[in-house]
Amino acid sequence: MKHNKNHDNAQSAELSLMPVVFEFTHPTATTVCVAGTFNDWRPTAKPMLQFGDGRWHKETALAPGTYEYCLVVDGQWIADPMARETVPNPFGGRNSVLKVACSPEAAHLADAENLPMKSTNEQKTQKT
Repeated sequence: MKHNKNHDNAQSAELSLMPVVFEFTHPTATTVCVAGTFNDWRPTAKPMLQFGDGRWHKETALAPGTYEYCLVVDGQWIADPMARETVPNPFGGRNSVLKVACSPEAAHLADAENLPMKSTNEQKTQKT
């Protein structure tokens, strides 16, 4: 029996996918999908689930990297209002930017690096 060397690579590729959660709130939306470079910009490939009160949610897994995406709300393409970063797109709008870290620890560190720093003077003022 021959050993398939690619089998080990396929398994490690599966393990490198990281969980990603998209959340959106729109009180009157009837359909919301996520389209981006991770799904060839197909607007119906990743439909979000409605949880009531205008809340929408989608869990997926993506390989580490940087992606551009938009939310498709009732057929209208919009940037994700919760995205930390956007870039111009060729249609005159904006795409949201999603950076998927290679591990939960790296994602946590990246989040911490984006928090505003308090100066020493502010900390002293708050204590007095």
